[in-house]
Amino acid sequence: MSVVPDSSALLTDHYELTMLQAALQSGTAHRRSVFELFPRRLPEGRRYGVVAGVGRALDAIERFTFDEPTLAALEGVVDGPTLEWLASYRFSGDVWGYAEGEAYFAFSPLLVVESSFAEAVLLETVLLSIYNHDSAVASAASRMTLAAGERPCIEMGSRRTHEEAAVASARAAYVAGFTASSNLAARQRYGVPTTGTSAHSFTLLHDTEADAFRAQVAALGTDTTLLVDTYDVVEAVRLAVEVAGPGLGAVRLDSGDLAVLASQVRAQLDSLGATGTRIIVTSDLDEHAIAALAAAPVDGYGVGTQLVVGSGHPTCGFVYKLVARESATGELESVAKRSIDKISVGGRKYALRRRTASGVAEAEVIGIGHRPTDDGDDRVLLTPLVRSGEVVGREPLADARARHLASRAELPVAIQQMSRGEPVIPTVHE
Repeated sequence: MSVVPDSSALLTDHYELTMLQAALQSGTAHRRSVFELFPRRLPEGRRYGVVAGVGRALDAIERFTFDEPTLAALEGVVDGPTLEWLASYRFSGDVWGYAEGEAYFAFSPLLVVESSFAEAVLLETVLLSIYNHDSAVASAASRMTLAAGERPCIEMGSRRTHEEAAVASARAAYVAGFTASSNLAARQRYGVPTTGTSAHSFTLLHDTEADAFRAQVAALGTDTTLLVDTYDVVEAVRLAVEVAGPGLGAVRLDSGDLAVLASQVRAQLDSLGATGTRIIVTSDLDEHAIAALAAAPVDGYGVGTQLVVGSGHPTCGFVYKLVARESATGELESVAKRSIDKISVGGRKYALRRRTASGVAEAEVIGIGHRPTDDGDDRVLLTPLVRSGEVVGREPLADARARHLASRAELPVAIQQMSRGEPVIPTVHE
């Protein structure tokens, strides 16, 4: 269970509340409306994206209420009647969305929010904040785990980002295939497995490197990971095996030419009888560096900075737009923004992943105002997340992890290319 503040209602922008006030005064606030959260395009050069943050978004919707301290903070932002309306606010509408871990493409309707304008517009900022951040991290993490193959990746980026972003990053990376994190808050809130041993400061604390190794092994056992590049790598590896024995769990390399060093260390470990000792590498890795180490005798990767900043794309560019509203006759009518370079496609959306008979994805099909025709091999993408204000789409992270692997596996083989390219499947509107 998450340990989070009681209310998420102030994780928003000032103009969401002023729009609400104006809509309440004009009598349009309660018009039935459909909002959609979607990307106009993938980040430049990316072949696919990964949805993450769904569970966190559901928590935020559930906690989006205005208690007395929250209302007090809004004094002077909106007028008395608006504050009175907010005091009883509870989202009572419906939300459909792509499930966590799913791949996405341009114009994928990742969330469809249907309720009154007043209820739905207030959720814009917090939903975009969660989805843009978490999906950026998960998209980078997916490329990294794809490049790593069967070798495990460990998330180690907490010290490179905001302390709360670090927790969300660990969760998103885990969804996209990372096996563990260094972040203990992610362990507490979301059950993400954590791991860690020591830093260079622990070695420097002791009079000798051997003393540091002895202290760590005495405390953590011989299956621990010893950091061997504080001084001289060759001497450190020798001391590590001497102290822990040939059953030493792993050694970690954090600097230098990792491919060359890994080969040298593997040969040295084998010569010392430590044939089962693993080699873990860290040091500003990204998916390209991981791919370049594919032929090196590396057993696992620790990834920090590049992961938590989305490996060059720290946001996904998602937007949240009104796409339909109640007309004078009570029917839903499409509306859309037409600004140059910022167009939206109006209408309530439905989505499926069109697949070949062998299960390979070939298109993202978006139905406007209707469900696209299923050819029999296709897969429906929108699932219920909130029904009449009640969260119905919460699930264990293990389900999101499994979904991600299955979703990624059905994409064309071009996703394995780490070079810049076009999306591996097109988006088709019907």
